[in-house]
Amino acid sequence: MFLEIVTPEAILFSSEVDSISVPGIDGEFQMLNNHAPIVSMLKGGTINIHVHSQQHLKLEELSSKLTPHAGDSKILRLEIISGTLELNDNRAIILAD
Repeated sequence: MFLEIVTPEAILFSSEVDSISVPGIDGEFQMLNNHAPIVSMLKGGTINIHVHSQQHLKLEELSSKLTPHAGDSKILRLEIISGTLELNDNRAIILAD
């Protein structure tokens, strides 16, 4: 699935991913390829971006706010204050603060 994370200042992430875990207002949930369409509010917490590998990512071009997970090199993390998620046709857009 394709993921784009946008803040008022910049596009923080834009790439193909395997899955996304987000802090929904009713609890954390994960989305995989071919997930049903969804729109959700996000609360403060951590977005976990699961990539097949980081080889195709240019980490120096990604926001310094994205950090690799200490225990798994296939997970990138982003702390947010709040946000909105829309997923439709394997394309997810997160508007984050």
